[in-house]
Amino acid sequence: MAGERAAHSLQATALVNEAYLRLVDGKDVKWQDRAHFLAVAARAMRRILVDHARARLAQKRGGPVTRVAFDEALVVTNERRQDFVALDDALTALAAFDDRKSRVIELRFFGGLSVEETALVLKVSPATVIGDWRLAKAWLQREMRSGRSHDA
Repeated sequence: MAGERAAHSLQATALVNEAYLRLVDGKDVKWQDRAHFLAVAARAMRRILVDHARARLAQKRGGPVTRVAFDEALVVTNERRQDFVALDDALTALAAFDDRKSRVIELRFFGGLSVEETALVLKVSPATVIGDWRLAKAWLQREMRSGRSHDA
């Protein structure tokens, strides 16, 4: 959210509040450990951002779509509007092909986890996370550039 424009309709505080409400609403959740909590929180934030993007697209009746760009610092580009819907579609396609790489992107991009935290959640080495991160980013960029992942 740090790279978003000032007038973005979903502020970081609102995102955190909504994620908190979704997490505490899960009745009888048996948190296994901190890693489990972080993984579920990242998934909740992904869903919130994608739902918000879908609602905005519906309001604009499918207006022009801007792609989400990745960089090593996990900063979302400052373009007019990010297309979390296209990213979600591409992540879903990646998950069908390689679930762990999809989860690496979800945890690092949506959850803001470090390489070490992501490795802890996925029970793999930091080197594996770095490799998965690089390959998944390249795959997602190609997928999103081709437009195959977004059929809205």
